[in-house]
Amino acid sequence: MIMMVFALALSFCLCSCGTVNNMLAEKTKTIEYYRIFDIKTSASKEAVIKAASDGLGRNVNKTQEATPVPATGEIPDKPGRFTLVNPLQGSKLAALASAGGSIGLRVATCEGAVWSATALRDVERSRVSLTACLYQYTKGYHLDLYAVFTKHEGGANISKRLGEAMAYAAVGTPEQWTEKTMLDVVRSIKEATGARVTFVEGQPAFGGLPHIDDMAGKYGEPAKGAN
Repeated sequence: MIMMVFALALSFCLCSCGTVNNMLAEKTKTIEYYRIFDIKTSASKEAVIKAASDGLGRNVNKTQEATPVPATGEIPDKPGRFTLVNPLQGSKLAALASAGGSIGLRVATCEGAVWSATALRDVERSRVSLTACLYQYTKGYHLDLYAVFTKHEGGANISKRLGEAMAYAAVGTPEQWTEKTMLDVVRSIKEATGARVTFVEGQPAFGGLPHIDDMAGKYGEPAKGAN
């Protein structure tokens, strides 16, 4: 009996130590998001671009936007798609950055888009970079949204963790901010143009956003036969 009690006590101690160690272990996580929406509207291209810009501006203080002149006068039959590229591909620095536990140096590009934008969000121990690409095609538009962020978790520095908790309580976690910002762009287009919006694809699955409406639920399933 004594041996059994000792074994149980030791097991509890080891489990507790493991939990505490996991909490104190300093972790750096890099997470990528992307969402693609199909937009059907009779509104002008200028109206859709303005609505997208206004939606992005709801959650950021500074953006860099571009509305290039189309390469040709013909509207393509199929929408474009954002591309992830490594500007340092083939270099030693790129190889180092792509080591285990890292996705490397990847940048979203919007070749062929009628409008594109980038935005940054810096909060305690996290940095979010978001790219939006609007592609026009004969049946409407595709809005591609890509975000990547690196955040730090755990660690023995209590002051840093407290600052992180306070920042997240005020403006949301990186995940919540990313989801809300993406959906606000879509919401703005829908409200301003009366567009019919369909979720095409994305990763990861829509998360819980108790502090905003249920738009994620409305667009939670890819459209059948979507391009």
